[in-house]
Amino acid sequence: MHYLIAVTLLWAFSFSLIGEYLSGQVDNDFAVLSRVALAALLFLPLLRLRGIAWPLALGLIGVGALQFGVTYLCLYRSFAYLSVPEVLLFTITTPLYVTLLDDALYRRFAPVALLAAVLAVFGAGLIRYDGIDGAFWGGFLLLQVANAAFAAGQVGYKHLLQRYPLDVPPYRVFFLFFLGGLLVATPAFLLFGDPTLLPQTSLQWGVVVWLGVMASGVGLYLWNQGARRVDGGTLAVMNNMLIPAGLLVNLTLWGADTEWQRLAAGGAVLIASLWLNARFSRYAVIGK
Repeated sequence: MHYLIAVTLLWAFSFSLIGEYLSGQVDNDFAVLSRVALAALLFLPLLRLRGIAWPLALGLIGVGALQFGVTYLCLYRSFAYLSVPEVLLFTITTPLYVTLLDDALYRRFAPVALLAAVLAVFGAGLIRYDGIDGAFWGGFLLLQVANAAFAAGQVGYKHLLQRYPLDVPPYRVFFLFFLGGLLVATPAFLLFGDPTLLPQTSLQWGVVVWLGVMASGVGLYLWNQGARRVDGGTLAVMNNMLIPAGLLVNLTLWGADTEWQRLAAGGAVLIASLWLNARFSRYAVIGK
């Protein structure tokens, strides 16, 4: 689980960087394409396909298209409708998608894992809920697509490697993930992108490079390795640990307003949900 914790700290900066330096200033589709392309270039020299089953290779491309393509396209567009704290809030449903998809693939139902995910959603909502109105439903719906795609990528990666074990280190095939993302991001930029809205400053280019190499390349690789090593309930809860971390970064570096009591209470609920799943989920599984 230390992989998931480390990446949570890394990603805590991503939402604020997108919201402060890219959203509304740099074309969304270019921001996504550059992010996926830089991450792909990071792993291309490491690629080794010899002995890799074709169903595994195609599966990795497919889950990459979801996790790195669809997720990013919807996430970046949501910033046009929502503030950084609201984007963080609306990611709270990701644990539900993770738990339900994981159980569906295992043909089982783990009520404690689902309860932990629901508790995590409640804790994350407690941190930032302040009466959001209907003007934000477009951003909310975009993020639900992003959340579901991100959950499907994580769970799909875990189950693919369980079904088709690798004889090489996972980083040798991780380029295929970003290839899947490129298959979504490239036509999106060609069809909908605005070439006049490229980064204009060295700071914006620096943010683009950091998001591509570190947040996407290194971060997503480590996150997926961590996802393989934990159960579905723990993975679901860890998806929401990003919310208090991201809010702390946003209010510390950019002075965003928040209620510290809510942040503390919601964080405590998230930790409790993680403990609940770790302590009891193995004893209550219905089905296969």
